[in-house]
Amino acid sequence: MRQADVLLGGVALGGVAAVAAALVTQYTFGMQPCAWCVLQRAIFLAASLAAVIGLLWRWAPGRRVSALLVAAFAACGAAAALWQHFVAAAAASCDLSLAERIVAALGLDERFPEVFTAYASCADAAVKLLGMPYEFWSLGLFLLMLAAAARVSLRPRL
Repeated sequence: MRQADVLLGGVALGGVAAVAAALVTQYTFGMQPCAWCVLQRAIFLAASLAAVIGLLWRWAPGRRVSALLVAAFAACGAAAALWQHFVAAAAASCDLSLAERIVAALGLDERFPEVFTAYASCADAAVKLLGMPYEFWSLGLFLLMLAAAARVSLRPRL
């Protein structure tokens, strides 16, 4: 198996696993998501889809395009996680935030409300998971995705 397959497969599975974990914490442990949490879920799934494209498009330029898409989504996700922690968590309300407008514009909250509806304000959603802010777990995974994408984009034939 090629290294690019392993990296892209890891990104694809990692994004889906992150959303699954978020749903478990939401529905089992009552950790309600804010608009920025929900946006990060959408970005994880978009990065996963971009990675799947690279797994299917086995030509080196196709893998490079896929990896660049993964990198772009991962960078956006990292920015969203940082914004959530340093800016949005200090705000009492997320009403009409950029995150809320993006999710609404994509229609995700209407099509899949169980996954993409924000139920808490950003301040209320600021919780810790195993002693670390929840959004830093997302940030860590986005950075791993970014590293994997960089590796594949630089050497897509591996």
